[in-house]
Amino acid sequence: MGTGSNDIAEEVDALGLLCPLPVLRARKRLMALPEGALLRILTDDPAALIDMPHFCAESGHALLGAEDIPGGTAFTIRKGSA
Repeated sequence: MGTGSNDIAEEVDALGLLCPLPVLRARKRLMALPEGALLRILTDDPAALIDMPHFCAESGHALLGAEDIPGGTAFTIRKGSA
């Protein structure tokens, strides 16, 4: 399965929010999704480039990618079993 937009279970707009809010929003949304579901989170917080990979590694989720979007970054996360 790819990471195309049709595979995304939910998208979170965290643009304008600063650390730790983008990670907290991602964590909250991931809790409601089934294992293996994809979450896309949009953020313009520069700290997210460090925080999102760390959050995923610590929480058992897979960070599938980070792409530049106008004004920020879109992270794609696959929910793990943790």
